[in-house]
Amino acid sequence: EEPTVTEVNFSLFPVLVVTLSGNVPERTLLKLARNLQDKIEAIPTVLEANIAGDREELVEIIVKPELMESYGLDGTDILTFFNLSNRLVAAGKLDTGVGSFAIEVPGLFETVYDVMDMPLRVSGDSAIKVSDIAEIRRTFKDATSFARLNGERAIALEIVKRTGENVIDTIDSIRSLVDKERAGWPDNVVVSYTQDESRNIKSMLLDLQNNIISAILLVMIVIIYALGMRTSLLVGIAIPGSFLTGLLFLYTVGYTVNVVVLFALILSTGMLVDGAIIVVEFADRKMAEGMNKRDAYAVAAMRMCWPVISSTATTLAAFAPLLFWPDIVGEFMKYMPITLIAVLAASLLMALIFVPTMGALFGKAGAAGDPKLMAALVASETGDLKSIKGFTGWYISVLDAALKRPGLILLMAVVMLVGVQIAYGKFGRGVEFFPDIEPEFASVLVHARGNLSAYEQDFLVREVEARILDTPGVETFYTRAGKPPQKGPELSEDVIGQIQLQFEPWGSGRPSVNQIMEDIRARTQGLAGIFIEARKQEEGPPTGKDVQVQLASRFPEKLDAAVALIRGGLGEIGGFQDIEDSRPLPGIEWQVDVDRAQAAKFGIDITTIGYYIRMVTNGLIVAGYRPDDSDDEIDIVIRHAAEQRTLDQLDRVRIEGKGGSVPISSFTERKAKPAVGVINRSNQKRTLTVQADVPEGMNTTEKVNQVKSWIAANRDKIDPSIEISFKGEDEEQRTAQNFLIKAFVVALFIMAIILVTQFNNFFSGMLILSAVIMSTIGVMLGLLITQQPFGIIMSGIGVIALAGIIVNNNIVLIDTFDTLRREYGDKMPVREIILRTGAQRLRPVLLTTVTTVVGLLPMVFQLNIDFFSREVSVGAPSTQWWVQLSTAIAFGLSFSTVLTLIVTPAALMWRENTGHVFTRVKLALMRVLQGFTGISRAKG
Repeated sequence: EEPTVTEVNFSLFPVLVVTLSGNVPERTLLKLARNLQDKIEAIPTVLEANIAGDREELVEIIVKPELMESYGLDGTDILTFFNLSNRLVAAGKLDTGVGSFAIEVPGLFETVYDVMDMPLRVSGDSAIKVSDIAEIRRTFKDATSFARLNGERAIALEIVKRTGENVIDTIDSIRSLVDKERAGWPDNVVVSYTQDESRNIKSMLLDLQNNIISAILLVMIVIIYALGMRTSLLVGIAIPGSFLTGLLFLYTVGYTVNVVVLFALILSTGMLVDGAIIVVEFADRKMAEGMNKRDAYAVAAMRMCWPVISSTATTLAAFAPLLFWPDIVGEFMKYMPITLIAVLAASLLMALIFVPTMGALFGKAGAAGDPKLMAALVASETGDLKSIKGFTGWYISVLDAALKRPGLILLMAVVMLVGVQIAYGKFGRGVEFFPDIEPEFASVLVHARGNLSAYEQDFLVREVEARILDTPGVETFYTRAGKPPQKGPELSEDVIGQIQLQFEPWGSGRPSVNQIMEDIRARTQGLAGIFIEARKQEEGPPTGKDVQVQLASRFPEKLDAAVALIRGGLGEIGGFQDIEDSRPLPGIEWQVDVDRAQAAKFGIDITTIGYYIRMVTNGLIVAGYRPDDSDDEIDIVIRHAAEQRTLDQLDRVRIEGKGGSVPISSFTERKAKPAVGVINRSNQKRTLTVQADVPEGMNTTEKVNQVKSWIAANRDKIDPSIEISFKGEDEEQRTAQNFLIKAFVVALFIMAIILVTQFNNFFSGMLILSAVIMSTIGVMLGLLITQQPFGIIMSGIGVIALAGIIVNNNIVLIDTFDTLRREYGDKMPVREIILRTGAQRLRPVLLTTVTTVVGLLPMVFQLNIDFFSREVSVGAPSTQWWVQLSTAIAFGLSFSTVLTLIVTPAALMWRENTGHVFTRVKLALMRVLQGFTGISRAKG
């Protein structure tokens, strides 16, 4: 066979399966399906429509061996006659002098009757025709697989859309076309739709759209409460403006809106207003001091320009490395950094250009118009800090106490950082690759061993089908019995059938998917000779079974024992299900050995022997023809009757030789030998794999680590030439983890360059970056509180995203401190400058934090509010995707705000206190060094 190179492209998987079933002849269903296939493929957005359950047509010539023998015919003669007779002969041109004419001799078969009347041999005045030695019928090839929908025979069209085309519009076009076509079909033809991706996508899009609305409303409520109506409207303009600009960019570069893009918009909702809040809040202060709105917004835009640019740049720096994420996971998640970079860059323009321009026209001292708040703002600038009341006054008193013992505050922060890591290691739920999401589809794989015929396989699959057809919560059962035409690494060799399940919509009151799968496992227990595997659809990046151990060696004979040992080890460890390995299946195949010398005595060659054996097996193709009712050529096949296609008949076949017909057993011997299975190699080494699933509720990473420990303890029992590696989820997890660590380091490096460039101070840059490390305290606390595992993909992205978000508040805080210190210099103690910095930055820091956290709260609590149908749901699949990422950012940002408001000022105070000590030590060392240098010179 030719080698096959397969590319994994998720856009080339079926987006819809149209099934035709009903009490009608198979030929009728097939004709309708093929006509529908042509019309569906004519839709511009459809790439192809493949027919499943289709059997190719053929013309069978059922020969009678005794008549062939009596007339002295053999398979070679018949094949030769057909090859010479079924053709169009171009006999040249005839030039008569008065014209030139092409001459043709038409000889192609046009009907079955042409085949029946073809002469094979002439004796005197009589001719032996095909109809004299055989029965002819137009039929289908032997069934190798069977398709059913909900237990009824069906033909299915699996439809694939073109890359980049809209799924919802494509499926709507297909449904409209099918509805139009079925009007002319027989009434008892039933059309069904399964695996409809648009239904799931519409549901997810609606949920995410509702979450976007919820996030915008919550953010606006917070801003209105803090800044007042008019000012909050100026800030709120940044959200739709950034969304539209970002989506326009995505459209320009050729990307479409998907679930990752929508979540990125939700994640960015609270971040988009950060720059606008900083500018508007500063303008509010200036207007409270008496400055007119035009000048106030101009000063605010200029004064906060670099802090806003730096904070946005550091956020973009956190997401930029994610653009280079390789492999399938990277292809899946790349839309998040692209979307965030687009909308956050747009928010920078909104904050520094559009919002100040609008503020200069329509601005008004918003919440700062409140006399009490105005007095507090003035006091934070130059007044008495003790006169400030309320939450700001309480914060100043707490900060004042922290500044008295800055070293203790820093020590407590470090202790918390270490302590929470230890606590999560002891009480947390461990690590996982990707969150467990409730799918819309699942499959039941039927395993059986032995040389089973297609009908035996179908019988066994029907047994399973009969037991699960009434399972509650399942909408459709799409069954394909028979060996899968293409086996990937996710399907073992002994799979004889697959039942695709489509669940009822989430929220319809059905049981959970895990309950349905357990119900199916219970229903299918006790079936003799078969093994049932129930497998949920992988919603994230495909990784196959949870645990996959690959063994590789240049000595194949040593692999079987090692595989058996490791498979036994999985049983010894316990906590696994659906354990299997890739050792060759037991089975036999028949080999017909030919004694060439003996065959030559009868004038029989290998080719003739092969022709006769083919007539007992699949049939000998002798010709082809194209009937009027078919677009494809149909094979004409010679074969024996069904009752004569047996192993015994194979031994009794008689072949026409020089001296008459001879039994094939006179010069052949039929032997049974082990069947050759699939041979897998990796880097030129033979490989076998042991794999298993982990039951619901158990942590996959922990089970993989248990297997690794067991293998390490028993390594001396495994041949040293065998290399052992873990594939599937563990490999993908390690790859993703390594990339995210590198991306995190690169992001920190880029942010450090930006910060040092802005502040021209190494300490300030490192102090801001230290908040990134400290923010992991909040991440781990959030996971502990919510009892969620640390997801390598989602929580890892959350930590990186958090790095870009939390530095913003620190940048503005330290920038304000540096500005006040330059302004007041020696006129004000450093401690008072730090207190005034905290008082002035408290409101914008809290606002930017609360807006980001509040925007993510619906995702954290998996809450979905449908504003159109006025329904509230909790735990929808669309929210399960992002709960880990949202939790990491929400808790991490909340805790890092405390660090920004308490620990960062304490670090500034600690530097001031210890700076004098370091200076004195430095001067003392310099004096000692100078003295030592002077003594050396004197000696010299």
